[in-house]
Amino acid sequence: MPTPATPQADADSPSGATPEPKNGLDRFFQISARHSTVSRELRGGLATFFAMAYIVILNPIILAGGQDMNGHHLDNAQLVTATALVAGVTTVLMGVIGNVPIALAAGLGINALVSLQLAPKMTWPDAMGMVVWAGIVLMILVASGLRQRVMDAIPNGLRRAIAIGIGLFISLVGLVDSGFVSRNPDSAHTTVPLALGTGGQLQGWPVLVFVLGLALMFVLTVRKIKGAILIGIVVMAVVAIIINTIADLPDSAWGLAVPKIPDALVGTPDFGLVGQISLFGGFQKVGLLTGCLFVFTVLLSGFFDAMGTIIGVGEESGLADKNGQLPRMGRILMLDGIGVAGGGLGSCSANTCFVESTAGVGEGARTGLANVVTGGLFLLTLVFTPLATVVPSQAATPALLVVGFLIMASNVREIDWSDFTVAIPAFLTIVSMPFTYSITTGIGVGVLAFILLRAATGRFKEIPWLLNAVGLCFLVYFLLNPIEQALGLK
Repeated sequence: MPTPATPQADADSPSGATPEPKNGLDRFFQISARHSTVSRELRGGLATFFAMAYIVILNPIILAGGQDMNGHHLDNAQLVTATALVAGVTTVLMGVIGNVPIALAAGLGINALVSLQLAPKMTWPDAMGMVVWAGIVLMILVASGLRQRVMDAIPNGLRRAIAIGIGLFISLVGLVDSGFVSRNPDSAHTTVPLALGTGGQLQGWPVLVFVLGLALMFVLTVRKIKGAILIGIVVMAVVAIIINTIADLPDSAWGLAVPKIPDALVGTPDFGLVGQISLFGGFQKVGLLTGCLFVFTVLLSGFFDAMGTIIGVGEESGLADKNGQLPRMGRILMLDGIGVAGGGLGSCSANTCFVESTAGVGEGARTGLANVVTGGLFLLTLVFTPLATVVPSQAATPALLVVGFLIMASNVREIDWSDFTVAIPAFLTIVSMPFTYSITTGIGVGVLAFILLRAATGRFKEIPWLLNAVGLCFLVYFLLNPIEQALGLK
């Protein structure tokens, strides 16, 4: 691995001599100043793309798996186009304006929130409008300096628990969407809500594809193979196509995407979803308070993941100073907000900073040139949408469990389990998200539990006022039904 650059070597740093740039490209991206080379940046950009390219397949499957209040599903091919387009544009912008090797794409967890919680209560344009509002609020927070203050208001243990809860939530989504776990029907008259496979048994070729894919991805991950998730998805998609061709299974066995040889390898991108949003329709459907809480939840779901990724990449690359700040931090945070809003405008869910960017840093990436490479490759995939639309969920959903594990592994040890005023809210946050099938509920329960336990132990004054304000919003959210009844609104 290349030797990390030091903060002093960066031209944006306050002091320290820097090497003379070799040409205009070197000067613009400060390649020599950060002790990198063009070849390292190209290699790093490729590594990041292959580490996160799975999102072009996985995001459409998650979003297309949900339906809005009218029973409408989003088109898979249009989602592939929108996912690749927004990821490409926002990643290039981060490289050119932010000059850091941090790529953006549709955030896992946030897309599940949009698909499973927002859309069923409104239309798809309404739900994507909520995502745009979250991005606008995030940009306002950055411009006002409040983003860092809100970040500081949430205790570290609770931030970690939110990430872990999201990891477990998307893992459960993967198990259910693959058919490995199924809901027991009400007619079964059992108190057990979920069961293995169908009737307590694994049945059918599609489930076997999922099991083999999960095993393959974890083996590749353990062996530290770069692009393990993407390799696993591609291999199992090919296996699924072979199985489907030989066994001649009905299309209904696979779900939304049927594994079959596409009629063409390239196709014309379908931009039909881009710009299909309603900024105010969601508030009309669910009410102002609930709408604001939905926006807040989308905002919070990606808020801390992005901050952790930015700081983590900065430290691993050697670009962060002793306070964890990167050069052009204001621009980086603003571009993250633009990514959230851009994902809503593209109808592909909020785009946020991807931790897979560390794959590129490990290959030597230190500047935004690597991002230009990664973003350019995302844009190139726009003409290969026919390939992405034949990948069944059983080949892609193992990635949700792998990502869920990686999120848990990187966060669970950072929680202070000896302090029960932190540990108990963290535990409640973690279990509430998957068990209630709601990210909103998990965050709300954790925040309220933290405030209650700190107050009960005489430490109420330690709670930041911003966190108390957040807790008040969640309290109203949970009591919304009796409040509406008391006011005669129901």
